[in-house]
Amino acid sequence: MANRQLENGNGTRRVTVREGASHALLDDVAKQIIEQLQEDGRRPYATIGKAVGLSEAAVRQRVQRLLDAGVMQIVAVTDPLQLGFPRQAMIGLRTDGDLERVADRLAEFEEIDYVVITAGSFDLLAEVVCRNDEHLLEILQKLRGVSGVVSTEAFVYLKLRKQTYSWGTA
Repeated sequence: MANRQLENGNGTRRVTVREGASHALLDDVAKQIIEQLQEDGRRPYATIGKAVGLSEAAVRQRVQRLLDAGVMQIVAVTDPLQLGFPRQAMIGLRTDGDLERVADRLAEFEEIDYVVITAGSFDLLAEVVCRNDEHLLEILQKLRGVSGVVSTEAFVYLKLRKQTYSWGTA
C-alpha cells in the first residue's frame, strides 16, 4: 500500500491506495461513469445509474472510490476570458539547482494554474492567466526573481483551438 496526498476542495487529505489499484477501478462501467460526469459534473447519480445499468447507490460508491483513489476530481472549469483574464501564456523556464524546489515555489503563484517538470530544452513549463500584457510582464518579472530560475520564455496564446478533459475513457 502507498500513501498519497490528494487535494480536494477543502484542503489536502491522505488516502491509502494499493499500488495498481486505480487501474483496477477502471473497468468499462467506471469509464462510462466518468464519461457521464465529464459531460455534466452535476448529473444526478440516479441518471448516471440508468445510463450505465447500476443503482444510484452503486454509482455513488463507485464515484467515491474513484475520487478516493485520485483517478478523478469533480471541479468547476471556468473560462478565463469570461472572468476578465484575456491573456494566457505558457512559460518555459530553465533552472539551476533543485528543480523540484523551484517547481514547488512556482506552484505557489496564484496566477499559475499549471506547473510541470519536463525533459527537453526547458526544465519547467508553467501556464498563466493574466488580466493583460502588463500583468503578464509583472508575472515574468516575479518568475525571474525566483531563486534557481535562470531564464524564461513566454509563449502567448493567440487563440485556443482545443481544450479537453476527456482522457482515458475511450
